[in-house]
Amino acid sequence: MALSRADVERVLALVPLPGGGDLVSRDLIRALRVEGGQVAFVIEAATPEEARVLAPVQPQVEAALKALPGVTSVQVVMTAHGPAAKAAPPTLKIGQHPTPQQGGPQRLAGVDRIVAIASGKGGVGKSTVSSNLAVALARQGRRVGLLDADIYGPSQPRMMGVNKRPASPDGKTIIPLQAHGVTVMSIGFMLKEDEAVIWRGPMIMGALQQLLTQVDWGPLDILLIDLPPGTGDIQLTLCQRTALTGAIVVSTPQDVALLDARKALDMFMKLKTPVLGLLENMSTYVCPNCGHEAHIFGHGGVAAEAAQLGLPFLGEIPLDLSVRLAGDAGTPIAAGEGPVAEAYARLAQRLIAGGMA
Repeated sequence: MALSRADVERVLALVPLPGGGDLVSRDLIRALRVEGGQVAFVIEAATPEEARVLAPVQPQVEAALKALPGVTSVQVVMTAHGPAAKAAPPTLKIGQHPTPQQGGPQRLAGVDRIVAIASGKGGVGKSTVSSNLAVALARQGRRVGLLDADIYGPSQPRMMGVNKRPASPDGKTIIPLQAHGVTVMSIGFMLKEDEAVIWRGPMIMGALQQLLTQVDWGPLDILLIDLPPGTGDIQLTLCQRTALTGAIVVSTPQDVALLDARKALDMFMKLKTPVLGLLENMSTYVCPNCGHEAHIFGHGGVAAEAAQLGLPFLGEIPLDLSVRLAGDAGTPIAAGEGPVAEAYARLAQRLIAGGMA
């Protein structure tokens, strides 16, 4: 009598399994083939752990089948399903159009003060001031956040020495990075270092809204916002949507820089954003060899402008090669010691004493 599938299944049903039942009753048999005297099938366990438990059963099954009349060979393979594939984390997309906002400028939960660092033109060291002031405030015990709002030209990832993609557990909330005691967020973290942002105004405004409201800033005494140069979409969106404590305008002493600084001041006035003061960057240069003090970009122009406008003059930051070297290396000069670090420490102390930080 020819060997049948039913004959094989009857034998399999007689071999008990750990935990009860048998291979047939627990539906663990797959791809059963009976060809002449040859029997082949797969024992398919639900998990790798179950396969380990069933491993001692495999030789028992093979022996029972080989004892069945008509069987000439038995081939049994044990397999197991892997663990269920984890769902891919939600994708965080930056650069959506802004969503409507009712009720005027809004505060950020947990953030006491929001201060914009602005300039009328590029190249005056606004981003350098932002990173160093953030570090100087953190060294004096303040809980500080730093938002790089220069969407087209983010520089804080390099200056703060961090450049990895922030986590987003739900595809909405963004977990910012930490560097030198400062909580940092930049669109540069979401891009390759040499990748350009080619967006129109609505996407830029939406990106700023996301970087402000979707980032889990945690409790902060002050959030510094490093603005791009000029008086464009980012500045307008920030002042209209966010309850700012005020703005600090950075300029070099030269007349060309002051021309554009006045435009930034006019913008803040029209948008009803308080100007906390003016800061003169690259104020003096002291030769490291002979000690001679030179005024490469002029000197005192920002102080004179502040006096003319009746605005606070916050101080002078010298021009020094170490500032550039430290920023390129990812460790702001304010994190160390020396004349420039002391200048930033004095600026931080003044802002704290005035209740601005």
